[in-house]
Amino acid sequence: MNKMNSLSGNPYIVKKEEKIIIDLIPLDEIFEKYTTPLLIFLKNRIRDNIKMFDEVFKEEFERFEFFYSLKANYLSEICEIVSSEKIGAEVVGLPELRVALNTGFSPEKIIVGGLYLPLDLIEFSIKNKIKEIIIHNIEDIDKINEVAYKYSTVQNVCLRINSGKYDSRMGIKLGEFSLKSLKKTITKSKNVKVTSILSHFGSQMNNIDQYKRHVKLVIQNLKLLKTHDILIENINFGGGFPEATVMPKSQLKKIARMIKSCLVESNMTNKRIFFEPGRYLVGDSGLFLAEIVNVNEDRWIFLNVGNHICPKFARCSLRFYNATQINNPHKFKTSIAGIVPTDQDVLAKNYFFTKDPKKEDKVIITNTGAYCLTFSNRFPYPLPKIVLIEGRDIKTIFDPQIDNDFSIG
Repeated sequence: MNKMNSLSGNPYIVKKEEKIIIDLIPLDEIFEKYTTPLLIFLKNRIRDNIKMFDEVFKEEFERFEFFYSLKANYLSEICEIVSSEKIGAEVVGLPELRVALNTGFSPEKIIVGGLYLPLDLIEFSIKNKIKEIIIHNIEDIDKINEVAYKYSTVQNVCLRINSGKYDSRMGIKLGEFSLKSLKKTITKSKNVKVTSILSHFGSQMNNIDQYKRHVKLVIQNLKLLKTHDILIENINFGGGFPEATVMPKSQLKKIARMIKSCLVESNMTNKRIFFEPGRYLVGDSGLFLAEIVNVNEDRWIFLNVGNHICPKFARCSLRFYNATQINNPHKFKTSIAGIVPTDQDVLAKNYFFTKDPKKEDKVIITNTGAYCLTFSNRFPYPLPKIVLIEGRDIKTIFDPQIDNDFSIG
């Protein structure tokens, strides 16, 4: 019987005897057709992650919705996969909003907002009847009200509340002065309805205590709003989830149950519950195929992928496998660098890798589906070719020799 082991905990990247299989395609077949560096996305993994997230939270909450955070990955082909699952979208600017609408997201399931709300974004959102506009500043309510009045409509608004974490300056800090100002602004703004509260606590959270502190902070702010007769219908807990391979279903269930328990204790079970996952949905759907271009005696290896396209700022849970020597033990500390001409281009230090890595060995880097493209700077190399795999089908969705840069603008 053939033994199969998943790499990086991903069931779509497996080792079967001496072969690596990507979904249903042997890795050797991919290398026959494509050169490195190559960025691969796994369509079925995205669908699985969406269904898992939906299933877990719907078990606990009857009134539950979630919105894909486009900043994690705004490639049109990725957005089309997500929108086909009939979930919502969360965007921070006009370019992302256009991508969301063009890739099939319903306006009634789009929430828009960021630190900066220019008038063209507000007007475009209201004209297209999007679900909610998120505000970080009380003064933005006046701007939204003015545009909504112009179009004879009432626009739903979500209050982004300061998380209080690490002296964060994002969102509204609720105190006596700000609450009075908020109440006064809401009262005079007849074309705005405050429907939701949003708090985003952090990134790559995998500790249930982090989520518990977050939930209690939100509940505390809801109570403060209620003291000024500001009644909120929806609680948006934001994102912050790690890749699905990093957070198993059992952990996700614990988080959902804990949130439900806290809301029951506070008599807030009548609220709609929202989340904005990005990384959890697409993070482990992406992988780079790279190649070792140099090996130093002090166990430093250099790949033809670096921080220009796989940036540290993306905070991915990177995993490295020597595909050429996949049956050899990965237990020897090795430092891995890219090819950008700076000593700062370090992908990993003292990472467990094969004993004798060689030039031209092929390397798999997993968990690169979220933020790598959106935070990449491309300097000083061209974009890699990007392909989408579904079963035995492989489709090129970006070719730097043919296509324009995929950046939105």
